[in-house]
Amino acid sequence: MNSGKTIFAQLMDFVSTYEFRKCVDQYNGNFKMKSFSCWDQYLCMAFAQLTYRESLRDIEACLRATQSKLYHLGIRGKVSRNTLAHANQIRDWRIYADFSQILITRARKLYAEDSFGIELDQAVYALDSTTIDLCLALFPWAEFRKRKGAIKLHTLLDLRGSIPSVIIITTGKVHDVNILDNLIIETGAIYVMDRGYLDFGRLYKVHQNLAFFVTRTKRNFSRKRLYSNPVDKSQGVQFDQIVTLTGYYAKKDYPEKLRRIGYCDSKNNKTLVFLTNNFVLPAKTIADLYRCRWQVELFFKWIKQHLRVKAFYGTTENAVKTQVWIAISVYVLVAIVKKDLNLDQSLYTILQVLSVTLFEKKPILQALSNATYTNQDEQISNQLNLFS
Repeated sequence: MNSGKTIFAQLMDFVSTYEFRKCVDQYNGNFKMKSFSCWDQYLCMAFAQLTYRESLRDIEACLRATQSKLYHLGIRGKVSRNTLAHANQIRDWRIYADFSQILITRARKLYAEDSFGIELDQAVYALDSTTIDLCLALFPWAEFRKRKGAIKLHTLLDLRGSIPSVIIITTGKVHDVNILDNLIIETGAIYVMDRGYLDFGRLYKVHQNLAFFVTRTKRNFSRKRLYSNPVDKSQGVQFDQIVTLTGYYAKKDYPEKLRRIGYCDSKNNKTLVFLTNNFVLPAKTIADLYRCRWQVELFFKWIKQHLRVKAFYGTTENAVKTQVWIAISVYVLVAIVKKDLNLDQSLYTILQVLSVTLFEKKPILQALSNATYTNQDEQISNQLNLFS
């Protein structure tokens, strides 16, 4: 890296400005814009994410305090609170959504060979959502409850590298199971979901696309046992049954056989019952796959703690989605930098170092390689490979 550049500029060298311009041109993002382009907007918002700015006024104050260095950051336009607020409000959020997908595609290729604890050849995804509460008076479009607003981040997480392959942002009213209608099912892949996604009609579409699902059953699950497979109870597996549905509508929605597996979680003294259309993998592997679903929960926890996706710089739907997508792009960009530079530090440590060194002019590899700080919580937490 060029030591004459600031670390922020070196970080943005990992971004393809050509691909970004293609996204901007697709939605005519720079229409009638003379001084503050979409690229300037992206840089300002990325700076805010990396340095934990709390408001537009905060962003303006910090950047204006370093006015002489903005050119070296790559920001050509004049930064003001009103200009940035206006850009967030009117410039199509899909510009940043599409650009984030480009980064996601690149990151998934980099992490394609990573292990997530289970050695499988096919892709494995965890599907879940998280709710971000909003004030209904300030965000009237974000309907959730009578006196409460919220948005949901529906995320399909690739367990290899904990990279989100699909993110859909909706209002809080949209039920999780409806997101299955919007997914393009990948043949041969395994989709791990909690029981909120238990809809037999939609799961049968996954099955018809030659993909597999692993989910939990509900208590009122009506079935008929056809036969049982032998199990090794020393591994925690209590039973492994082949069943058919007996409910009128359930059987109509899913007319084929299913596999029902019981697993005893000795740590929490709890028995979990899983449902899958995979009849080949060992029962213990099915239970382990569901345990790996926890990575998507860790992803939600991580972005809420370390990125600005709970306090928003604007109140319109476009401004909120713009901020969320830029936050996701920053997360994926840091993951790309970690892989490209072959860094041992966690994403958390890399973000902390970047937050205080963005204006320094030294090689980014030197700045990040010299970081020896470790988070004590990471050493004792069961966080799989999200922070590894």
